[in-house]
Amino acid sequence: MTSRLQQAFKTLRASGRRGVVPYITAGDPDLETTYSLLVAMARGGATAIELGVPFSDPAADGPVIQRACERALSHGVKLHHVIEVAGRAVKATGVPIVLFSYLNPLLRRGLEYVAQDAADAGLAGVLVTDLPAESAQGFSDTLQRRGLDLVSLVAPTSSAERIAQIAKHATGFLYAISVTGVTGTRQQFSTDASALLSRIRSVTDLPVAVGFGISNAEQAREAWAQGADAVIVGSAIVRKIEEFGAEAPAEVERFVHELIAAQAVEA
Repeated sequence: MTSRLQQAFKTLRASGRRGVVPYITAGDPDLETTYSLLVAMARGGATAIELGVPFSDPAADGPVIQRACERALSHGVKLHHVIEVAGRAVKATGVPIVLFSYLNPLLRRGLEYVAQDAADAGLAGVLVTDLPAESAQGFSDTLQRRGLDLVSLVAPTSSAERIAQIAKHATGFLYAISVTGVTGTRQQFSTDASALLSRIRSVTDLPVAVGFGISNAEQAREAWAQGADAVIVGSAIVRKIEEFGAEAPAEVERFVHELIAAQAVEA
């Protein structure tokens, strides 16, 4: 059975286009605005959306997303709120939504329960930032039994052998981290991404989305030119939410559309 993420990337490849996968933190600035943002990003043309579960110690994230987590947690946002708002947005838009989380909040609920909750809500998959590749098989199997994908991260320091191990249990797409360090906007796109994409392509045909540090159309074009199927944009969008608050959905929709339209310039 083809999953929702697999179908989205299959359609993307068949059209000869490249995708945009935006990220936001659920509950920032509040859950109703999160819903509006999800709908707005779908209208803007997002291939899929990563919806972050706020966490008190987001070690892989830079200050922009850390602040978003703090704001969401201060409003009492929990895992079940995130899944509920994601499910509403999936029903309204049909765009695949990936639950993006650190492992601890998922363990508190129980991985079997998380998989079932996500499936019941119509989500497309789960990405766990700190799930070791050696421990991924069980959760991947649990998700696949319910038609969901496990999206896995690949670091720029990963060898081809390590990437093959990660890809063995990943489905949907691989998230290629373009630079070492934490999330955040950067002035230039990393030249390390090209070498990483080559290593990934040598061991798997899974779609690859490149993230960490992509914040504008020029950087998106560079990632696509180096072979990425899609770009993941997080901090640049979360910064707009921080700036515009409840008025952010229209601005974020415009930004996602602008990123996708950059392909016309690339072509």
